[in-house]
Amino acid sequence: MPAPVRFRDPLTELYEFTDSVLVRCPRCEGIAHYERRSTVAPDADGATYPQRRLVCRSCGLARHSSRADGRCARPDLWLQTETRHGVVWAYNLEHLDLLRRFVAASLRERAPWYEHGRKMTCIGRLPAWIKQAKNRDEILRAIDRLRASVVTG
Repeated sequence: MPAPVRFRDPLTELYEFTDSVLVRCPRCEGIAHYERRSTVAPDADGATYPQRRLVCRSCGLARHSSRADGRCARPDLWLQTETRHGVVWAYNLEHLDLLRRFVAASLRERAPWYEHGRKMTCIGRLPAWIKQAKNRDEILRAIDRLRASVVTG
């Protein structure tokens, strides 16, 4: 009997994937890149906000903003698809890869209860229908479709 595919929770939080997000371009509906830099720029009022940038390679759209109410609001995610159980979504390919490794694994390990550190990571917060083995094939097909949409554009 082959050894089970093993997944060990890397204890990542969802916010760790939000600095670089694949989104739908508001102009051409193609794939665009939304980036939020952790460096802050002072505003005219003296307040500081994270710098945000939206770039689409298809139509050439480029928007920059450092204001909280600026023009560079994040559009819809590119990596999202509907299944009969709910919506599967990811911020970027790294996040999608983490989801795929988790769903594909038949043996899923988390940190023991007695270890210090984070317990409710992004894997721990996934909905129950994603964690169920009976939905594994459908969710893996959805994740593969999402990955293919990035490659084909």
